[in-house]
Amino acid sequence: MAGHSKWANIKHRKARQDAKRGKIYTKLIREITVAAKGGPDPADNPRLRLALDKATSENMPKDTINRAIQRGSGTGDSANLEEVTYEGYGPNGVAILVETMTDNRNRTVADVRHAFTKFGGNLGTDGSVAYLFNKIGYIFISSQANEDELFDFAIEEGADDIENTDDQFIISCSANIFSDLVEKVKSNGYEVMNAELSMKAETTIPLDQETSEKVIKILDFMDDIDDVQEVHTNAEFSDELELGV
Repeated sequence: MAGHSKWANIKHRKARQDAKRGKIYTKLIREITVAAKGGPDPADNPRLRLALDKATSENMPKDTINRAIQRGSGTGDSANLEEVTYEGYGPNGVAILVETMTDNRNRTVADVRHAFTKFGGNLGTDGSVAYLFNKIGYIFISSQANEDELFDFAIEEGADDIENTDDQFIISCSANIFSDLVEKVKSNGYEVMNAELSMKAETTIPLDQETSEKVIKILDFMDDIDDVQEVHTNAEFSDELELGV
């Protein structure tokens, strides 16, 4: 089973997202649009299938979903979105990786640079922190599942780890088997509450409460930028901060 720190970091990120649900539709529309560039049929496009699952779970209207697919696949109004990743450092030298989707690189880099400098960080060069992260799949399973059976099944299917957080199970796996594993989990009758690809730091930097609060501020500010899709860090937040949330 995984250590406490991984779930603490995931939980803090989830809390930030849940507090900003007004931005979720915008993020999902961008994700669907970009994913649809790989083809409009989710049966042949795992990334689009995952994006559609998320949109459905958020009760996004079908018309909105269809328009995003059409834009991305070129059958509707064209969308000039491209994926750009920015790298930098925050307080105490923690690494921060920012995934964006933008139709204007100049605007986005200016906004991201401002977010770094506002809180004492700095925007780095390409490759300055990306090497610290690996793309990992996370599958969130209902706590009603039998833990032993789920563990045996997931490990047999190639999962790296399973964590029991009391209110749900989290299966982690490599990105290359993620889509197949999500489908296998569903077909075996497990209730998938959410599934996503994320960037996991190979090593983390433990922070005290004061520095944790500073890093949370920069992550919050960064996440509020319209073009930002996801923000990742190798910060390991203080337990005192968690207890205070």
